Amino acid sequence: MELAAVVHALKIWRHYLIGNKCEIYTDHKSLKYIFTQSELNLRQRRWLELIKDYNLDLQYHPGNANVVADALSSKACCNVVRQKPHQPELAQELRHLNLYKVKQGTVNTLVVQPNLEEQIGQAQKEDPYHTTMKSNTGKGKAPGFRVDEKVILWYKDRICVPKKGNLRLIIMDEAHNSAYSIHPEATKMFMDLKEKYWWRAMKRDIAEFVAKCDVCRRVKAEHQRPAGLLQPLHIPV
Repeated sequence: MELAAVVHALKIWRHYLIGNKCEIYTDHKSLKYIFTQSELNLRQRRWLELIKDYNLDLQYHPGNANVVADALSSKACCNVVRQKPHQPELAQELRHLNLYKVKQGTVNTLVVQPNLEEQIGQAQKEDPYHTTMKSNTGKGKAPGFRVDEKVILWYKDRICVPKKGNLRLIIMDEAHNSAYSIHPEATKMFMDLKEKYWWRAMKRDIAEFVAKCDVCRRVKAEHQRPAGLLQPLHIPV
């Protein structure tokens, strides 16, 4: 995971780092010896080919000494200086980074609201199967299904995703190919998605989607010995 974070950072800031000398500090000590390891898997070899394009040094920095990064990653990072005067060295480092508490209302905040649920509800209106299930819920012929106040069909606590609009493909692509998913296998991906979404033959669709992933086919190789030829069973006397 630490090496994946390094590669992700290099890709994001490539236009700043390429051609320049840079140093990377990590609390994962084994990353210092990644360039001298004799045995690497296919994913690590591919990442090392990308890292070789940069002029960088990996430096080990203990986690307990990295107080500035811990303070920036916490939610109450701005209150550390005000509420903890018994840590003067941390307060001094935060002031050195020009971090100050801003009064509420002085900065315009951007609120991001997902619209996937609205898209699913609109697609359900155009899907004949979901239209039929909505009518059956009022007649008591669809056990487990319910319709909320927004006229969206749910199966227990899972929203029903129709086939129209490629919504199923968008959900599976986000759960498998995003930078925070790291290409999970079919079973793991199904266990994660079934907590929020439902559609017919969901497990089969996920298995087919993962089987078509080119990255998984090239990287996730089998680590078991070949089974060999079939051996006939001994015929009893």
